[in-house]
Amino acid sequence: MPAVTKALFREDAYLKIMTARVVSITPTGGIVLDRTVFYATSGGQPGDTGHLRRNDGTQIQITGTVTGENKDDIVHLPADGEAVLSVGDEVVGEIDWDRRHKLMRMHTACHLLTVICPFPITGASVSEDDSRVDFDIPDASFTKEDVSARMMELIREDHPIFTRWITDEELIANPTLVKSKNVRPPVGSGRIRLVGIGEEGKIDTQPCGGTHVRSTAEVGDIHIGKIEKKGRENRRFRIRFGIAPAS
Repeated sequence: MPAVTKALFREDAYLKIMTARVVSITPTGGIVLDRTVFYATSGGQPGDTGHLRRNDGTQIQITGTVTGENKDDIVHLPADGEAVLSVGDEVVGEIDWDRRHKLMRMHTACHLLTVICPFPITGASVSEDDSRVDFDIPDASFTKEDVSARMMELIREDHPIFTRWITDEELIANPTLVKSKNVRPPVGSGRIRLVGIGEEGKIDTQPCGGTHVRSTAEVGDIHIGKIEKKGRENRRFRIRFGIAPAS
């Protein structure tokens, strides 16, 4: 039976460090802890990197974090040649915060893009410098300049961002909360995590297990670098940090 890791990042994305105990080691050397601040790759957002430190000071670099047999089984991937941990070891874990914070800002920007472009999402990928969201868009009139300006309006307005939980039944009763065209949030655990933007989620509310900043202003300067046609009605919007370069 897989170990269940308490995912501390789901309640507080700003936690950078934790103490934990090793509960299992996978056949490939992955480390499973009883609790973690390391986000595991999911929903287009890559897993965290960082390090674990034993009581004797030995440090184990973590090059990625993934889920195991299920979403509650979080596996920390050590770099090649690192010290081997044992079940029961106590460790202090710390994420690469600068990298995580960039991903949080980018992931939030992706949510803002779905507000400006309220169409079914066909794919998404979050990275530190260049992210993308694909939409099933019948209207080709969107321009990168207009979308960038409208996203920056939401950012400058400094809307709060929060999470809350609903039941599986509430999600089923409110299908419009789901923006993805082909992927549905997993049900069966009894509850679904929502991310809301604006007072009472009036700007946006959608299921999401990723990490986000506390307010839209924290995203900072952002722009659409490119809009690519990926089929008759599928268009890919690329999000980049910084002010759009002069054309």
